[in-house]
Amino acid sequence: MLTPHQLAAIVGHAEASYPEEACGLIVGRVTRGVAKAGRIEPSDNVAAERRRDRFEVDPVVRFKVERALRGTDEAIIGHYHSHPDHPALPSSTDLASAFEPEFAWVIVSVQKGEARAATAHQVRPSGRVFRAIDLRLAGEARRAPSRARR
Repeated sequence: MLTPHQLAAIVGHAEASYPEEACGLIVGRVTRGVAKAGRIEPSDNVAAERRRDRFEVDPVVRFKVERALRGTDEAIIGHYHSHPDHPALPSSTDLASAFEPEFAWVIVSVQKGEARAATAHQVRPSGRVFRAIDLRLAGEARRAPSRARR
């Protein structure tokens, strides 16, 4: 679950990074199977090449976040990235990079610089495919619409 402000921050980062992929971490808690974001930690995309269709969260950002979380009840619960000029669906590259299957993957489709859709996914226990999960906004009883909101 994200707040509308957190989703807007993710969408803004995705649009500002276009035509390259944006990326970042989602920090929060998982309670009774429901992941609730406490904050978003944007990162530079440090992929060595092909940043238009690849992303890598800066290891320095990840290290700083993990260090700050020591001794707290929060954890990294997911990450986000954008798909410039592609659908908000996990790619085969995403699946090959899914080293933490418990993480939520929030993907924002950005078409010609404008966010069009935001979706959430998680790797199935088999590790061979993603499954869609609800992208809920705090304060809303229903799933967030596929059209990205700001």
